[in-house]
Amino acid sequence: MSLIVDNFGRTVEYLRLSVTDRCDFRCVYCMSEDPCFLGKDHVLSLEELAWIGQAFTELGVKKIRLTGGEPLVRTDCDQLVKLLGKLPGLKELSMTTNGSRLSRFAQSMHDSGLDRLNISLDTLKPDLFTSLTRNGKVDRVIAGIDAARAAGFKKIKINAVILRGQNDDEVLDLIEFCRERELDIAFIEEMPLGVIDERKRSRHCSSDEIKTIIRQRYELTISDRRTGGPSRYYTLPNSSIHVGFISPHSNNFCHECNRVRVTVEGQLLLCLGNENAVDLKSIVREYPGDIGKLKTAILDGIKHKPKEHHFDTNGETQILRFMNATGG
Repeated sequence: MSLIVDNFGRTVEYLRLSVTDRCDFRCVYCMSEDPCFLGKDHVLSLEELAWIGQAFTELGVKKIRLTGGEPLVRTDCDQLVKLLGKLPGLKELSMTTNGSRLSRFAQSMHDSGLDRLNISLDTLKPDLFTSLTRNGKVDRVIAGIDAARAAGFKKIKINAVILRGQNDDEVLDLIEFCRERELDIAFIEEMPLGVIDERKRSRHCSSDEIKTIIRQRYELTISDRRTGGPSRYYTLPNSSIHVGFISPHSNNFCHECNRVRVTVEGQLLLCLGNENAVDLKSIVREYPGDIGKLKTAILDGIKHKPKEHHFDTNGETQILRFMNATGG
């Protein structure tokens, strides 16, 4: 049982650990077109990241997901996987990636001990993909997905952010893509991080709207699958895949939140939709090797985890950090 329990009785067993704020894409819902990245001195080393991972697992965290930016921009990420994979008590080590570099790194990441992959794929149309990512190539991502399957990954999920008027006409195409490859898929409501303008408000597409599109072709049956995340899963007829929906606007899941995030700058984010944080980097660097001080800071910090987020596409509440600076 995890010792990390907040003031509302929620137990934290899941850590999202960012290894970089850099990315080879510039996705419209994730970062600005011309982002300003952190300098090397501000970024945690692999050893510091592993030490933070150790502190969390010693406190009872069972699952760590590596995030970015794009984790594989950090080409020595397999070494971090090896370090974290040795931690007693860790049950699952996974990664969220845009897939652009998987053709090169999938085999080494699998062989180093990575258990699971979440791969972002919002559209199958080459021109639209390049527009949404501002520079990406969809063929490269699809090749990366196939390379991950060939490398031996058995647990792969596709993540798709659906935007009204842009890729909402591809919901069924994305499902067919996953059915053919026997991949799970999760449809995600865009989260209002960064400055919210009228364009962002008008492109919001709810999970209920996506379900309506899917039901034009398939019956959705609720599943009892839970992965420790916010997805609500459904099954399709004559298929082994699961279809998930992550709905931070339309189906608030804060009452069962079991996770925290640590940015590559060492900020322990207690909630994706709030600005409060705890500076772990200062402890890591001022007291190297003192795992006790780090664990104390985590346990003290969790007392300030808020009850819920307040995402609202119509309101004035805005989280001004972008997703690449948040850690997924």
